[in-house]
Amino acid sequence: MKSSLKLAAGTGGSVVVTHCQVCDSTDLERIVFLGFLPPVNQMRTQGTTPHEQPAYPALLLRCRKCQLVQLGLVVDPAILFPPEYPYSSGTTKILRENFAELYVDSQRVKKLAPTDLVVDVGSNDGTLLSNFTAHRVMGIEPSDMGKLAASRGIPTHIAYFGPVAAAAVRGEHGPAAIVTATNVFAHIENVHEIVSSIVSMLDEKGVFISESHYLLDLVETLQYDTIYHEHLRYYSLHALRYLLGMHGLEIVRVKRIPTHGGSIRVYAARPGTFPVDASVQETLEAERKFGLLGSDAFVAFKKRVTNSKLEIMSLLKGLKEKGKRIVGIGAPSRASTLVNFLAIDDGILDAVLEVPGSYKVGKYMPGTLIPVVDESMLFSAQPDYAMLLSWHIADELIPKLKAKGYKGGFIVPLPTARIVE
Repeated sequence: MKSSLKLAAGTGGSVVVTHCQVCDSTDLERIVFLGFLPPVNQMRTQGTTPHEQPAYPALLLRCRKCQLVQLGLVVDPAILFPPEYPYSSGTTKILRENFAELYVDSQRVKKLAPTDLVVDVGSNDGTLLSNFTAHRVMGIEPSDMGKLAASRGIPTHIAYFGPVAAAAVRGEHGPAAIVTATNVFAHIENVHEIVSSIVSMLDEKGVFISESHYLLDLVETLQYDTIYHEHLRYYSLHALRYLLGMHGLEIVRVKRIPTHGGSIRVYAARPGTFPVDASVQETLEAERKFGLLGSDAFVAFKKRVTNSKLEIMSLLKGLKEKGKRIVGIGAPSRASTLVNFLAIDDGILDAVLEVPGSYKVGKYMPGTLIPVVDESMLFSAQPDYAMLLSWHIADELIPKLKAKGYKGGFIVPLPTARIVE
């Protein structure tokens, strides 16, 4: 199926969305505008003189026809995902554990034989596929992370995913029993081309497993910091059912998982291939009950985003007026949205701290002059407060940082700004 996405010309390698990326409808409702945000992985080296840096509007839209929530601008993927794209899934414990659990969970839907092929789209450093090595595996990855995966023994086709890459993998390795796409299915432009390419790789009883940040979690727990230009689409199960149904796939199982602050794992196959688990209808009903099929929940979300911004800035203002030193903890992609939306600068946060060995140490936070430094500063300098930019794992971070010797307080910015002493 050819992509029906229609775009109006933009500037700087970007295009404005005028039609829904899934159903082609022009009935797009504005949800919230977070301002102009820099690409989350464009981090300048410390000491660099500030100079022109691109920033793109972050406007969130909802399609009233198919329920897809999407960004109003598509930025050139070469800007967002350069060959040296630095993200490595294997460095995150929760992702390693999630991918190990995915392997076990997938066997509830489809038992794999040793000769079965498993293909991972956007395979990064091969962490997911490392759990499937009792079977044949193949990754598809455009960045240098694919080369790292290959060096670790995970066969990887180095290319951007699409019809050409799909045909090359199937032609060389045969049809796949399972195709996975985790934390990438919402990132790639021309979604119909992507889904048709995935379907073309599956054997007749093949299963497509996707994991995406879940719209219900985003709205319910106020995760507006996950809105940035790498994420073109924000899926509800209703929207996914509409999209996959257009390509002859039926959703047979759903599981809500904790990654990225709340994601949804969706199993899809050709209709009638597998029994449909009760989790599908239960999740659809939960979305209806919350209000994701109407406007009211999103109107309330916008108001909560505005109030959140004011609450966080008020909290920070009060601490800075008392002369308190504050640092940020963690520099994930979502931190860039929060920092830029709140207009936080190096007068508010002395630095943002990252774990030893992070490629981000020695850089500035995107769009700012806030330096990213080694986490050891937290224990040597003992600032008064540490603002958790990875706030969605606050319950895990706080005891760990205390155990390592940090004696100050913590600022948890979302979903409600609060201080933990």
